Amino acid sequence: MATLMVDFIISLDGYGAAEGWPGFWGMEGPEYLAQIGKESEHEHVALMGATTYRLMSGFAAEMPDDPGLAPLTALPKVVFSSTLEAPLSWNNSELVSGDAVEAVKEMKRSDPRPLRTIGSVSLCRSLLRAGVVDRFRVVVFPVITGATGRDRIFDSYPDITLELVESRTFDGRLQLLEYVPTVLDAPPGAGA
Repeated sequence: MATLMVDFIISLDGYGAAEGWPGFWGMEGPEYLAQIGKESEHEHVALMGATTYRLMSGFAAEMPDDPGLAPLTALPKVVFSSTLEAPLSWNNSELVSGDAVEAVKEMKRSDPRPLRTIGSVSLCRSLLRAGVVDRFRVVVFPVITGATGRDRIFDSYPDITLELVESRTFDGRLQLLEYVPTVLDAPPGAGA
């Protein structure tokens, strides 16, 4: 059975991006970039929604020889969308227009390859709420983007407890935190 990892990069205050800041908040270092490269060498299926697909496939089309995008282009990708139409232009991309949770459950049962999300806040929220996520990983960048931040990652998430299973520091400043999530039916102490 395949495992599913939700994978985010965030500012310390929980944003996935910020207006006027470069990608990775301009703080990607050689250790972190090497880790991304190493991970992309291990086959997995990348899961994303339409917004992330449009963004990433646009980057891949504009920069086809970019060493950071080539491994992602080579990976199998599943895109969940009711607005996109098949065939998708980005190599190795499959469109699923039905229920994402049911599709992921079937993928976990029938395909041994690991599954990992890319961005896609609402998709990840749905998968977590449904209890199909095996690992939840964030890389925290040491910035606070309260004035310019956008894409708040954790808004409208269910209550979740997280068991830390791995942590690592990259380039002396980026903190990777990997957890096993448990979605709570009710917050601790509720209804007591």
